[in-house]
Amino acid sequence: MHCSATRETQEYTPEQLERDHKARGFVRAGYNYYIRRSGEIVPMRPIEQVPAHVRGHNRSSIGICYEGGLDAAGGFRDTRTEGQKESILILLKLLIIRFPGSRICGHRDLGARKACPCFNAEEEYAGL
Repeated sequence: MHCSATRETQEYTPEQLERDHKARGFVRAGYNYYIRRSGEIVPMRPIEQVPAHVRGHNRSSIGICYEGGLDAAGGFRDTRTEGQKESILILLKLLIIRFPGSRICGHRDLGARKACPCFNAEEEYAGL
């Protein structure tokens, strides 16, 4: 699980996400799914295609990113809307059916020195 590390007051479209990833040298956005503030689930990269979101874990993972992660002042914070929380839960439940026994965790739980996704994904989704 990732956050886009954008302010809760700032819209960050899938097109902007794609552009920013390309500017960093990726062929396309590194995530498989992007969850907008509205709760819309935007497919970014087919599951069959290896994502580019956590060094050393890409071949065995699915990348999900939610729009936000920073408060209005730019501080790290769980800014997920109710719509995002609902959509993430639905998406994770569907993915667990397809990939039983999968570990759900945040970027920060995979050795990254980051706050991303700005909430404890392992704890929140432990019951799935």
